[in-house]
Amino acid sequence: MAGLLHELLRCIFGPRLRRVHRRPRHHGDTAAAAATGPGFYYQPRIVEKHSDSILGWAYVLWSVSYYTSPLLLLYFYRKGYIVMSKIIPATPYASAFLLFLTGVACLRGMSRWSNPEYVEFITILAETKKHNTEENKRRLASYSFDFDHWPMDFSWSEVTSLKGGNVPNGGVPLLKPELKYRGAGDGFVCNILRLPCQFVSYLIAKSFGRRMLYPGSVSLLQKAIMPMLIQGQTRLMEEYQGKRAKLISCDGNHIDTVFVDRRAAGTENGKKLVICCEGNAGFYEVGCVSTPLEAGYSVLGWNHPGFAGSTGVPFPQNEANAMDVVIQYAMHRLDFTPETIIMYAWSIGGFTATWATMNYPEISALVLDASFDDLVPLALKVMPETCRGLVTRTVREYLNLNNAEQLCKYQGPLVLIRRTKDEIITTVPDDITSNRGNDLLVKLLQFRYPKVMAEEGVRVVREWLSASNPLQETALYSRYEVHDDWCVSVLQSYRSEHGHIFPWTVGEDMTPEGRRQLAIFLAHKYMRNFDATHCTPLPASEFPLPWSL
Repeated sequence: MAGLLHELLRCIFGPRLRRVHRRPRHHGDTAAAAATGPGFYYQPRIVEKHSDSILGWAYVLWSVSYYTSPLLLLYFYRKGYIVMSKIIPATPYASAFLLFLTGVACLRGMSRWSNPEYVEFITILAETKKHNTEENKRRLASYSFDFDHWPMDFSWSEVTSLKGGNVPNGGVPLLKPELKYRGAGDGFVCNILRLPCQFVSYLIAKSFGRRMLYPGSVSLLQKAIMPMLIQGQTRLMEEYQGKRAKLISCDGNHIDTVFVDRRAAGTENGKKLVICCEGNAGFYEVGCVSTPLEAGYSVLGWNHPGFAGSTGVPFPQNEANAMDVVIQYAMHRLDFTPETIIMYAWSIGGFTATWATMNYPEISALVLDASFDDLVPLALKVMPETCRGLVTRTVREYLNLNNAEQLCKYQGPLVLIRRTKDEIITTVPDDITSNRGNDLLVKLLQFRYPKVMAEEGVRVVREWLSASNPLQETALYSRYEVHDDWCVSVLQSYRSEHGHIFPWTVGEDMTPEGRRQLAIFLAHKYMRNFDATHCTPLPASEFPLPWSL
């Protein structure tokens, strides 16, 4: 009796089952046969289906109330509803509503309890949580369900305990911005006077600022696109035999990941791992992982904190913490060395990818697609001019995505992909010269080749960046008489004499014509153009490996 009651409670409080990645088990089937059949969507019984619908609408109502709570509180206050004489009479109605939802949840649990497919799943889940063995995890991987119930697969603390280190209080290290305020005063009085502005910045960042920057973290949006995410997850699990895992970062967030192993294929691409960093509304289920998958690479995808199965909120520190545990998982659990890892990022994912290459310099290569140099210019583009100072301060203190600064810390090979019709990271509509990827390239070249990128070098690179099609690029290449062989020989000669550590002083004793040739040659090698808008998926044929001498 106690066992049956315990099973009923597990069904009441258990996760929502969405899909079974295998065929139904029939009498006489072996375990291997049962695991190789086609998958199917879980079919809840009618009571469970309608109970789920009621609880889902209650969640939507709660989410809408949460996001509109400042306006609702203001409205109720002005109407005089926030007083005890109004609140106490409403308490029985609220209690009845909560009791109703509790009854609905119990009915849903009883309906699940009568469904053999759900009982089998919840039994496997309970057994895996009790004994987290490889066999149990393999059986659990046959199901798609709410990820917050998924057992832990890897923790950041496993690596620090091996190294004998301690978990840092604030998380992994970040480059701190140099905050500048009007006036030179740094005394106690000046700090007190700055408090109102700092408080407003904090409110902006923690409320709508973070949600504007990472719309994929909004729960209502995630609920709306959930069928699409389930479909993408099904493709990864069943077509590519993906392996899902829950990682625990140093701040305690749970990071939802998927790994597709191609090493058994024996190809050169399959031996390399591409770690994908998604955009601000991207999920690994439907994101940029498709590009390296189609190119035959082993792939590790992960969701930002607060996206889909990942917990937390996507502030820069949380993002870096998540990126760190993903890399540790790739090295210590999946057995890839940094020399076989390629970082691939789309859009805002460039922040975590450049952080990774800055802190793990042995990573073999970096590919940045439709990324930018700094968030401030893009934030100023969408905010009123009168808020310029406040926006700049808020971004620098709480949302500082300093991609270019981090990129310049990486010494390895990399390539930038610029979308010629990008409408998101341009500050002037339909103007390719305002694409912030241009500034990312210029800052990179100025750091790595400062003598080449003197005033004249910057001018010709900007001129090359204004070309919006291959014909214009070729014409510019011919006008400045760029000879690839000569440029390569100059760079190889410098590297053999001075080593490979940047910055290089190549071009110091060169003629202006030679520096212009080198500047255009380097810009051409470090950046590839892709004739598409910001959100167009990158074809596998356009996925480039970086140029190197």
